[in-house]
Amino acid sequence: MRRIYPDYAYGPGPRTGCWWDETITVPEWERLDGSLQVDVAIVGGGFTGLSAALTLAEAGVCVAVFEAETPGWGASGRNGGFCCLGGSRLEGAQIQQIYGTEARDHYYEVERAAIALVADRIDQHEIDVDRHSDGETLLAHSVRAWDGMRHSADVYAAQYGVELELTEQAELRGKGMNGPFHGAITNPLGFALNPQKYLFGLAAAAVQAGARLFQNAPVADIQTEAGRVMLQTSAGEVRCDQVILATNGYSSEDVLPWLAGRYMPSQSNVIVTRPMTAAELDAQGWTSLQASYDSRNLLHYFRLMPDQRFLFGMRGGLQSSPASEKRARARNRADFERMFPAWAHVETPHSWSGMVNLAATAMPFVGPVPDHSGAFAAMCYHGNGVAMGSWAGTALARSLLDPTTACAIPAPMRQPLKRFPFGAARRLIMPPLYALLKLADLR
Repeated sequence: MRRIYPDYAYGPGPRTGCWWDETITVPEWERLDGSLQVDVAIVGGGFTGLSAALTLAEAGVCVAVFEAETPGWGASGRNGGFCCLGGSRLEGAQIQQIYGTEARDHYYEVERAAIALVADRIDQHEIDVDRHSDGETLLAHSVRAWDGMRHSADVYAAQYGVELELTEQAELRGKGMNGPFHGAITNPLGFALNPQKYLFGLAAAAVQAGARLFQNAPVADIQTEAGRVMLQTSAGEVRCDQVILATNGYSSEDVLPWLAGRYMPSQSNVIVTRPMTAAELDAQGWTSLQASYDSRNLLHYFRLMPDQRFLFGMRGGLQSSPASEKRARARNRADFERMFPAWAHVETPHSWSGMVNLAATAMPFVGPVPDHSGAFAAMCYHGNGVAMGSWAGTALARSLLDPTTACAIPAPMRQPLKRFPFGAARRLIMPPLYALLKLADLR
């Protein structure tokens, strides 16, 4: 496989210290040994791939998932655990201008449906995910941001059909959300969870429905011959009628040539504290269990978990090496102490990083891969893969079962991915982009 980051990014280093690994035993999946024939092969064992596998298996399809590493190794097993609205980097007005009002409204319906799908799956399969938070809270990092949030609140409420709760700066401590913020808006949609518990619950449900899950089975090449799709893995050849690519930020440039240059992995870093005492929580004035994030372009996301540990995340480094990983973790810790100074003495024994995935279109992609008969893909959730990845995998599987249901996927999400400038060197875009976003966040 040919990827755009150095090998370190795809090895164990960035994942070392992931808190979720301490909360649940990693299951053992099958190991491929020789050739295999299935109806549908799925490359990638994250939220997207397992959601697709579960949907197909429940319909009686012979389906197998091929995970390059071990269960939960990728972004689905190391993210911040926010099941929330999101998936696109475009504002509603931009979606409307490019795709039209109907497409914009359809997309927002899907954002809501994605959250509901995750909640339904958790309930249906009785998955214990340590669920908490009534919706999600956006905190203003500046006076300017707060003014903009208040002025746009009515538009936001209308597009999602919700009633928002606005909290002025003076009221934040009383809500248990004290910090360097100028106000907050809470929407009732979404919740927080343990992503690895959710992922492994999906996996167990998929296996029970008849899906086969393989670990340590990286797919190196996908070819079409005589109407059949062939996957070359490290352990044997897989033949199928259709293949779903669900590798997102951990994709390869050469498994499907069309994909090269059409996705942008970006690193995100997370730290988790030790459990804090009631006195420590009171000292900072943060006792809320709300899933929260701030209004910066290069945002911070954070939440107090039910066991009194605090999770704090932000963008990761632009390079990938042991030294750059160390710097990214130190920068995350420094921002944590700056925003929550009463916790400067609190240890953060868990720290790790992973890839989110961006598209040049700023929209997720769900649909057939152009010029590759039998190949489909779902990816590019812009850091919101818990809900949107689950929905995308499910919707893509349903479209394979019945092609007439493809219209349930919003038109903006069916548009093929565009190439980024500079091809394999496209990460050169990121430093100047981050510099501009950081400058904008100073206002």
